[in-house]
Amino acid sequence: MIGDMRERVVAACDGASKGNPGPAGWGWVVADESESPDRWEAGPLGRATNNVAELTALERLLAATDPDVPLEVRMDSQYAMKAVTTWLPGWKRNGWRTAAGKPVANQELVVRIDELLGGRSVEFRYVPAHQVDGDPLNDFADRAASQAASEQSPAGSSLGSPEPPPAPDAAPSRAPRRKAAGAPRRGGGSGARTLKAKFPGRCQCGRGYAAGEPIARNGQGWGHPECRTAAE
Repeated sequence: MIGDMRERVVAACDGASKGNPGPAGWGWVVADESESPDRWEAGPLGRATNNVAELTALERLLAATDPDVPLEVRMDSQYAMKAVTTWLPGWKRNGWRTAAGKPVANQELVVRIDELLGGRSVEFRYVPAHQVDGDPLNDFADRAASQAASEQSPAGSSLGSPEPPPAPDAAPSRAPRRKAAGAPRRGGGSGARTLKAKFPGRCQCGRGYAAGEPIARNGQGWGHPECRTAAE
């Protein structure tokens, strides 16, 4: 378990699934006093869903940090955050069943997280994923989880691992585009209709997008405008 003499620790966690379900992994990172990545860990999950990976990342982070030190957790998963901050109290009252009377999905992980949250100060902060000027801690956790999912092997600062590389499935967003130089990053291809997502979703490139992010229609539904352009 990570101890800390500071009054507050800032961290981030993320999960990844290549196929949802598919090869999955989790990752977390704890920042130093300047909020730069300091200590981190990532691990494989075999075949699992993205939701399982997200919840596992949070469970591993909580288990690895000092419960006596207030913790800020940055996440890009609205499902995992709402599961433990909004829905969990009602699930407990209903005997771990949803409002519709169905068993809570991923109940074992949710119960474990509930136990780890007991008696400690934890603030959850939602940060949009995959932004040009996004949260660096969330980006680090995302890359660590993606690497663990792809390689199915553990990594981390305690193992002497190098900083995780950019996620392989991020390549489409960096592919050459046929749009004129200086065009907006989220503008999509020629004639593409771009609108803001009402709900989080997953692009054909395998990476998710948050509610409020610009999206455009592609051959498989909706996703990042730049991924549509790269596929044209």
